[in-house]
Amino acid sequence: MCDLVEHTDYQSYNGYPVKASIANLHSNTIQSVTINNKHPAFTWQINDSGTDVMQTAYQILVSDNALFAFKGTWNSGKINSAQSAANVYAGPALKPGKAYYWKVRVWNNKAATSSYSPVAVFYTSNVMQHYQTPAYPLQVAEVKPVSLKKIGGVYRADFGKDAFGKLKLTLYANKDIDSVIIHLSEMINADGSIDRHPPGTIRYSRYAIKVLKGKHTYQLTIRKDARNTKKEAIKMPDDIGEVTPFRYAEIESYTGMLKPADITQLSVHYFFDDKAAMFRSSNTILNAIWDLCKYSIKATSFTGLFIDGDRERIPYEADTYIGQLSNYAVSKEYTLARNSGEYLVTHPTWPTEWILQSVLIAWHDYLYTGDIRSIKTNYDDLKAKSLVALEDSTGLISTRAGKMTKEVIASVHYNANLKDIVDWPQGSETDNFVFTNYNAVVNAFYYRNLVVLKKLANDLGKKDDAFYFDQKAKAVKLAYQKAFFDPVTKRYVDGVGTKHSSLHANMFALAFGLVDENNKKDVLAFIKSRGMACSVYGAQFLLDAVYDAGEGDYGLSLLTLKNDRSWLNMINVGSTITMEAWDNKYKLNQDWNHVWGAAPANIISRKLMGIEPLTPGWSSFSLKPQIGDLLTASINVPTVKGNIYASYTQRSKGFTAIVYIPANTQAQIYLPIKHKNKYRVMMNGKHAKFTIVGQIAHISNVGSGKHWFEVSY
Repeated sequence: MCDLVEHTDYQSYNGYPVKASIANLHSNTIQSVTINNKHPAFTWQINDSGTDVMQTAYQILVSDNALFAFKGTWNSGKINSAQSAANVYAGPALKPGKAYYWKVRVWNNKAATSSYSPVAVFYTSNVMQHYQTPAYPLQVAEVKPVSLKKIGGVYRADFGKDAFGKLKLTLYANKDIDSVIIHLSEMINADGSIDRHPPGTIRYSRYAIKVLKGKHTYQLTIRKDARNTKKEAIKMPDDIGEVTPFRYAEIESYTGMLKPADITQLSVHYFFDDKAAMFRSSNTILNAIWDLCKYSIKATSFTGLFIDGDRERIPYEADTYIGQLSNYAVSKEYTLARNSGEYLVTHPTWPTEWILQSVLIAWHDYLYTGDIRSIKTNYDDLKAKSLVALEDSTGLISTRAGKMTKEVIASVHYNANLKDIVDWPQGSETDNFVFTNYNAVVNAFYYRNLVVLKKLANDLGKKDDAFYFDQKAKAVKLAYQKAFFDPVTKRYVDGVGTKHSSLHANMFALAFGLVDENNKKDVLAFIKSRGMACSVYGAQFLLDAVYDAGEGDYGLSLLTLKNDRSWLNMINVGSTITMEAWDNKYKLNQDWNHVWGAAPANIISRKLMGIEPLTPGWSSFSLKPQIGDLLTASINVPTVKGNIYASYTQRSKGFTAIVYIPANTQAQIYLPIKHKNKYRVMMNGKHAKFTIVGQIAHISNVGSGKHWFEVSY
């Protein structure tokens, strides 16, 4: 990859790929991936399936000639380093509007030197920058109907999945027809007809097209919506044009024969490899939820940024945070998340907690890519977004204590006072949270920001800042306990001045590491007593909290709930993209295309299957399965180091894991032990070396290759 783009020579015309050429850079109609940085960064995978393979050195060649034969070649020389992610080009500044070629070879700890990688080409933009993230042009996929029926003279087409796009029709007429009527919708009635008056902002639209004599192909021109094309909204590019979400189409007043080949849904999305990630388990509900969330990441990428749904088409930090994590679980593509996070640095939204999420977005970007350049570029802004300027003598922050000055507001690039949100919509999804001047949820985010900023400052070499944030985090943790923990009820209250304890006050404290070990049992018991008393957004943090506390059985029960506050309900009501709220009755203006409902994709990958990076760029990672009562589960997780594969089998007397670890990384393996006094742990047919932590066997520093683990009780 160059600057996190794998397909650096991708070019397209109106959303369709074309043969790559340097000449296309000068075309007004062809869109190209271009590298914008004078000194880009290179990332590679080591295709070696051997055991315990680690890179020890690398050498990069970059040239403006495909043969690497002339003066334009830069040679890094042999660099003694294990780093295979985000190695910055150190040659002369790249020139604009040119084709460059690069290749790499590596040395490993087995005294082997690889051949050079296949040559990859990338094109530079016409104006070069110090730092700017590239992007793919939006893509168009042609989708044929899974069902096409003629009922009562009306053709009904079902494309199987909701998508943002247009409709293309090939029609035949013996004479000119004044108008054929087209209906598009995300929702149908019980009889299979399109719902022409759907609730909320579930989309329906009607079009009339004039049909000419003979056989012709028509593409609907989608009308612009008054709200989602406002100033703050992300606009569709001219080469794609306006789109609308729809799954169903009806064609009336057409007397000819319509075949499946004659009708096409033109689905628009960002680059997405459908085969990059896989998950299957013995639970069919969980499988369906994974499929729903995986597709949601693809479908909602249609603007090139994570947005809040079709009603507004505005990026919000909360949508980006969940979309980012789930995108990493289902796709080996990083520019969508990075561009979204960087956009929000200077285009923030109003909730206090969502300003604070910008720091968490930046941290996960670095953790998953190993590329710190975005952090380095935006570091001062990220510090401001921690809202440390709002801290007062209590050791806590508040938007209501008189410190929300014009200078503070300007420092986070906003133009009005921030407001605490907790969850959304507040009427039905906050578990009756009591808002006070000092808010437990806001300050949980604040604490987590300080912990993250310490890590970022350390890796940037800013030792004084790292020390400052470390000391600040320790002080805030103490202040948090004093202000919010009720020693009588053994749970956290919503804020200073109230005795009310909500799910949110407790789940955020647990998710962000604020609960003392001796209080976890009581806090967990309270959390479990509240069920899913949060929104689809809040569910991200609820699930993080319970899995991090080792409550995998409860986590799985939440993921597979069957009531109307569940992902299964989204499927049952007919949505194929995650919804804005659990059900229409919980948010009357909700839409059916919200990325923030897709948390299960990342929860399944990170928590249930237990595969998470421990250090930036996946230099090390954890594999800690918590599969509840599943009998089997398998997953393929794409990473910058290569694919991580894990397959688990559970039985009454044991647990088996088959794992593939890519080269140049190491895993910390954590295996469940159900019987403390009688067990055996095997690795590759031999007794494993491990330590016991609670009911977990920890096998440390497992290197690359295919490994087989078995725990017998």
